[in-house]
Amino acid sequence: MSSGDRKPVHHAVYDTYADWETGHATAYLARAGYGIRTVGPTREPVTSIGRLRVQPDLALDDVRPEDSSLLILPGADLWDTSDDLAPFARKAREFLDAGVPVAAICGATAGLAREGLLDDREHTSAVSFYLAATGYGGGGRYVDADAVTDRGLITAGPTEPVAFAREIFGLLGVYEGEVLDAWYRLFHHSDAEAYAVLEQAGAQQ
Repeated sequence: MSSGDRKPVHHAVYDTYADWETGHATAYLARAGYGIRTVGPTREPVTSIGRLRVQPDLALDDVRPEDSSLLILPGADLWDTSDDLAPFARKAREFLDAGVPVAAICGATAGLAREGLLDDREHTSAVSFYLAATGYGGGGRYVDADAVTDRGLITAGPTEPVAFAREIFGLLGVYEGEVLDAWYRLFHHSDAEAYAVLEQAGAQQ
């Protein structure tokens, strides 16, 4: 599939979103030819936890799974302090029901837990008791891992933005096999030998 034929990736943005958690993923998806469309509660500007001001491309109500390759949900203080972001969890259900993948990191995993989307999928987060506090029914499916993919849903904790990106690239076929492993080793472990693998494969660093 040429880059022009790829549906865009939709990246949720909302006040207090954790801007450091998704940068590896969006940068290399864009390099691979994916359009990145930001999605806010409305089209009004939002401010990240790092005080970056973002003008969303789309309002949440205007996003349809059939127009997307992936929905990315970053963490945010609001996931744990209010119900303001619950509509994004409901949109994630809509995506998964339509067979379109979702990637959630940090506090967004708690939002999906409250929505019931982790009850029957293997998943991870910051720590198991963080999700247990939501009262969800999926505790038995929690995996102590850097990132987990199960049936179109990627989850990761806040300290694993590189592993989160790795799972996204693998799911979408951006990088595969030893190239995917080399990308992870380069950016997570600063493994200089991995650079040569990427260079030989023509992958951008």
